[in-house]
Amino acid sequence: VFMAWGGPALPRMAGMSAAPAPTALLDRYPCVSGLPARLRHQPVLTVPAGTVLFRDGDPCQGFPPVLDGEVRVSRAAPNGRELELYRVVPGELCLVSSAALFAGQPLGARGVAVGPTTLALLPPGAFREALADAGFRDYVLGLYATRLADLTGLIEAIAFQRLDSRLAAALLGHGPAVQATHQALADELGTV
Repeated sequence: VFMAWGGPALPRMAGMSAAPAPTALLDRYPCVSGLPARLRHQPVLTVPAGTVLFRDGDPCQGFPPVLDGEVRVSRAAPNGRELELYRVVPGELCLVSSAALFAGQPLGARGVAVGPTTLALLPPGAFREALADAGFRDYVLGLYATRLADLTGLIEAIAFQRLDSRLAAALLGHGPAVQATHQALADELGTV
């Protein structure tokens, strides 16, 4: 288990690589095109599936644009139950990370790489500097609003929809062949 952008430092470990950001950052996040070159060329981290990228209560080490792969963001209760809040794919943002950076507070959830995942990492100072660019700021705030609407929908589904309806929708969302355990589906639906 390795903490990529949560925790006290960004150690080098087996399974992780760092290199200058390729054009994938511009391809996935066109909003960075107006940023100075030094902000567009951040280290790129590649981590294996199952890597814990951050934990609830960790200090946020930066803003993580996902270039390839997927990050599952969830909250856990003291009794071990877990609720998936959302997933971050290329071109999207991590609401938990950006909120922690905006407020200067610790991270409020856990993030795990679903499969092999590649991401860049803008340190907190670079993120604040990038927010001065109108294009980057509008993109981040627009995605923030979209993610907040998704979370509101999740809360409504949990509070107002019957479990069988939510399960049917989740199963249909997995395509013709479901490759998930009962526990994974329960975590996705916020139930046991």
